[in-house]
Amino acid sequence: MSSEQSVNQSASTGHDGADSIVGRGNKEGNRLFREWYKELTTSEERGEKSAYVFVMGSLAELLRSFDLHTVFPEINGLQTAVRHVSESYIADAEDYGYASDVCGYVKADVGLQMRHGEHPMGRIPRPAVAVYTNACNTYIKWAEIWERMYNIPIFTLDVPGTRAEGKQTWRGNEDFENDRLYVEGQLRELINVLEGVTGKRFDIDKLRENMDYANRLSVGFKRVVELNKAVPALYNAVTDGTVYLGVANGFRGRKEGAEYFEDLVEELEYKAANGIGTLHEEKYRLVFVGVPCYPIFRRFGEMFSEWGGEFVGSSYLWFASGGTNTGFEYDLDNPLESLAEGVLITVRDAMDSMFYSDKMLVDMVGPYGIDGVVYHAIKSCRTVSTGLADNRLAVMKDADVGTLLLDSDHMDPRVVSEAQLKNRVDAFFEGLATRKLMAARAS
Repeated sequence: MSSEQSVNQSASTGHDGADSIVGRGNKEGNRLFREWYKELTTSEERGEKSAYVFVMGSLAELLRSFDLHTVFPEINGLQTAVRHVSESYIADAEDYGYASDVCGYVKADVGLQMRHGEHPMGRIPRPAVAVYTNACNTYIKWAEIWERMYNIPIFTLDVPGTRAEGKQTWRGNEDFENDRLYVEGQLRELINVLEGVTGKRFDIDKLRENMDYANRLSVGFKRVVELNKAVPALYNAVTDGTVYLGVANGFRGRKEGAEYFEDLVEELEYKAANGIGTLHEEKYRLVFVGVPCYPIFRRFGEMFSEWGGEFVGSSYLWFASGGTNTGFEYDLDNPLESLAEGVLITVRDAMDSMFYSDKMLVDMVGPYGIDGVVYHAIKSCRTVSTGLADNRLAVMKDADVGTLLLDSDHMDPRVVSEAQLKNRVDAFFEGLATRKLMAARAS
């Protein structure tokens, strides 16, 4: 639901102050997003440099200490899909030689680079450096494309992941401390690279300031996720959540990002206190797993809201925030050591959110009042989609919820069938209705 609809709904309830606060988060988020793209569009004119990064481990706090803009190719890609132009970018890359089953984000980005940064939101600057983690195997090969295109340095931060499900280690554990030191050593290497790229000396006080803003953002983001336990739901974790993710990534380590999430928490707490939701009648509370169907983004959401279904949670809010959902706070007295610890914990959590999400989903069922879990497998992303069927079976074994597994794509409209998706969504809700009826009779 749009911010305008939220305001109209809240105004009809007669709550004082609703007109000024309800819907503010979406409105302000969209404004900040436009400003961010405007900054990128004009950055080269000002002689400013940019780093290409990804949502899982962007290291924005460190990069901003060198005055580097952060460019997120995943976000650029989804914006082309939402604006219904991704097919032409993908076609350019395929004409160049990229296969049909290569990640749609990658092909949209290749098409964008071939168009010298032309994008629906502005013009994307060329990279001076690429910095990325191993959270997605595609990241590494993707960065090599930019290395060949622009002859730039690329830096892979190897973040140790969870060795096995439920086997995470924490501060004080010998394995954790070794992993943290391993990450810290790489960060110190990266600092040397960034000094060479920018010609600037590392400023630890600037890093500390950026980390302070990131702390405020993380605390707010975690609170936003938790607040949707409210009934009715305060926001849609897929549609509204995408706005929140855009700000969380684009403005991480910036004052604007910290203040945005503090204001958003205020808005959502107001809505919770006054019983203001997003739907006129919320019938089913859902969790979304995977990446949204951006080529028909609005219509995809409507397929669920028309039945009174609301996404109160999403694994996308976990991994696409790079683990910001953990609410990890840096120790500003030990910035480099704490940055290494934060990267280790949050990137690991992001990877776990893709590979081991079944336990997280089961744990949400009671506190969030979940009726159903919707899985969205996408054609061109094996990292996110592999294992979803097994995940679904595990959740069904441990939780009394309905489940739905959909297949389409996050970028390529050629493999998205709205009619087929709607048929399966309708059948899913018919099943949920039957479950509720049987539960009512049993009680």
